Amino acid sequence: MLRRAFCTLLIVSAVWAPALAQVADWPKRQPVKLVAVFPPGGSVDQVARILAQQLSTQLGQNVIVENRVGASGVVGTASVVNGPPDGYSFAVVFDTHAVNPSLISNIPFDTRKDVAPVILVGTAPMLLATAANSEYKTFADVVAAAKARRNVSVGSVANGSLGHLAMALLARNGGLEWTHVPYKGGGPLMQDAVAGHVPLSIASIVVTKPHIDSKRLRPLAVTTSVRSADLPDVPTVAESGFAGFDAPAWWGVLASAKTPPEIVRRMNDEINKALKVPEVASRLQGQGMTIVGGTPEAAAAFIDKQLTTWAQVVKENNIKAD
Repeated sequence: MLRRAFCTLLIVSAVWAPALAQVADWPKRQPVKLVAVFPPGGSVDQVARILAQQLSTQLGQNVIVENRVGASGVVGTASVVNGPPDGYSFAVVFDTHAVNPSLISNIPFDTRKDVAPVILVGTAPMLLATAANSEYKTFADVVAAAKARRNVSVGSVANGSLGHLAMALLARNGGLEWTHVPYKGGGPLMQDAVAGHVPLSIASIVVTKPHIDSKRLRPLAVTTSVRSADLPDVPTVAESGFAGFDAPAWWGVLASAKTPPEIVRRMNDEINKALKVPEVASRLQGQGMTIVGGTPEAAAAFIDKQLTTWAQVVKENNIKAD
């Protein structure tokens, strides 16, 4: 009996020793990679680069950014989720992560089972806006027109984008009616919004605020449950007669679900520490972001709720990807 127990202990030790060594020497063996799942220059890329610079200092190891783009973030995320789960590769994702499973049928991983959320970096409101010379002076004007079936059109950055889904959810909850006009990104949308070619636009505050500052667009409402610090006079949709409405843009860091939990926890601790560095916080907030941080469990709960919410909206409104 003792011999059998001893042999079992040796087997277990042989299996776990490499894993324990892997955790103990992280991140000494090689550079850590942050995979930005959207192209250079966008908000995901900026978040990744801001974090990478500070994490390199904290970890005493190079943290590099690699842009792997395609399929609304799926390509880059898959490279991390299906890659070596050694804690040296993490995905920096946008809110499309929670929408993709409902719109893309051949995602090469299970968004819930194969992904380990590390941290929710931050959130930001989307902003409903109109041209400066528009007939819509307030969000109440938009609601009245939509209830009167006055052919209200709303442009978003893409079909199936979070802005599109948020407006579909609002229409369903409020008995409203408007026509969605999809664009190929924020640039084309803003051009038409400023010119008044599309009466209303829904996009992230990062995309919209420069045109608010230049007085070419008028802000009407934000989609988060609280007002934006950047636009404190702009009401939320929730306080404008739609209690409980909350549709934030968000950024997060993910790992493969097979990554050792100790490494996930360590990376979470290091990012939380980085988010408290004044320069890091200032640069992220400069993008209109409200910094969140917190535990992997809190990030997982947030993402799970987003997955559930937008899957229902896609199904109820029969929304299809382009």
